Amino acid sequence: MAIVRKHNASLTKLSQTLRKNQTKQEKILWYEFLSKSQHKWVRQKVLGNYIADFYCAEAKLVIELDGSQHYEQQNITKDLIRTEFLEQYGLLVLRIPNNYIQRKTLSFLCEYIDDLVVKRIEEIDKEGK
Repeated sequence: MAIVRKHNASLTKLSQTLRKNQTKQEKILWYEFLSKSQHKWVRQKVLGNYIADFYCAEAKLVIELDGSQHYEQQNITKDLIRTEFLEQYGLLVLRIPNNYIQRKTLSFLCEYIDDLVVKRIEEIDKEGK
């Protein structure tokens, strides 16, 4: 499979629209944690033919929040193809079910994400040396 450029200008408008119309779960994760993180996160990042829900370039980490439609067979296959594409760039894709974005589990989830970011950055730094 040929590697496609990371940025796809034809998806820019859609990306902007998605940022303005976030799902409830995206809003919670963004405003309660990612926007305040010591690491820079962006929402609805265009990566090739896809738009990632959240992206941290420093950690080469993509977070995808998955609603119930992602568990239908045709979408499972699409998500696998999407993940393979993103992995070509050395990105790690973390898929999180929407029902994990609740008050009772949010702090655990945020701690997990933060630990994963730190670990990824350490790995990337080691590879660069």
